[in-house]
Amino acid sequence: MSGNDEEERSVRAAVEGELRLLDPDVRALPDAVTELLDPEFLELGASGRRYDGVSILVVTSADGRRAPVPIAATDMSGTLLAPGLVHLTFVTESDGGRVRRHSIWRRTESRWRLYFHQGTPVNTP
Repeated sequence: MSGNDEEERSVRAAVEGELRLLDPDVRALPDAVTELLDPEFLELGASGRRYDGVSILVVTSADGRRAPVPIAATDMSGTLLAPGLVHLTFVTESDGGRVRRHSIWRRTESRWRLYFHQGTPVNTP
């Protein structure tokens, strides 16, 4: 297997995981979200709040109790930082707001999980 094959496969796995986490049906299921999060997960949200694996479930579960707002992801790209470690960047648009996002995915026990996520609001003119 060439390095490019490994990078392509790893980035694709991270993108698939990220898109699952953006899916309102997945977000409404705490077990499905937990399966995608690394045990050491940390998020610095667009709100400025800090979340771990337990506190993020409160946010994603709350999404399931109200009508889901579609989240569109654009400009998604990824880089293999090291074997088993992928950095994704993308922009989301939801409910009139834009957020620039960075995620780090790592492979554990042959499964890709979200290790770190940060969202920064984008001011649009």
